[in-house]
Amino acid sequence: MDTQSLNAIFEIAFPLFLIMDPLGNLPVCLSMLKEFTPSQQRKILFRELLFALGIIILFMYLGAGLMKMLSIHQSTLRIAGGVILFIISMKMIFPKPDISSTEVEKDPFIVPIAVPLFAGPSLLAAVMVYGSRGDTDLKVLTGTMLAWGMTFIIMMTGPTLSRILGKRGLRACERLMGLILILLAVQMLEDGIAYYIGNVLNR
Repeated sequence: MDTQSLNAIFEIAFPLFLIMDPLGNLPVCLSMLKEFTPSQQRKILFRELLFALGIIILFMYLGAGLMKMLSIHQSTLRIAGGVILFIISMKMIFPKPDISSTEVEKDPFIVPIAVPLFAGPSLLAAVMVYGSRGDTDLKVLTGTMLAWGMTFIIMMTGPTLSRILGKRGLRACERLMGLILILLAVQMLEDGIAYYIGNVLNR
């Protein structure tokens, strides 16, 4: 695989990893599973991550077909992707106060860990945008798997990582990831506007 393909895969994987936000979701998941032992927590998280991966891949291919059927321009996809990433990044930097008034089942099945924590609306919209860019299905799939793999590693080491970093450390990491995501969002918006000016207006 050449350097250009590797760069394209990384450009897809990195934003998806930031959107999955494993460091931000880790404390939430562990609080839901606090009645289980660390080994049981890992088994449940492994199951939920597999469900999330299946849903993500399904939306990636369904979304690509839908975008092609509607004949949506590449500029529209890039600008929409930039707006989506910007909104997500702002929520990561300025999160809402934790609200734990809703009760969850003792062993959450698909909801709320797989959906919406990992395969939430923001991530599904992002993979639909990436999957609709053109003949890049393999790159998008590889990038998605890479992002999921990094998330998987963090969640499987979650109990240990949570003890090492603590709540403040995890929150600091999440806000740093949000800052990086803002930069990526602005770059995607710039690319979308440039593509629109160069390929749509100047036809």
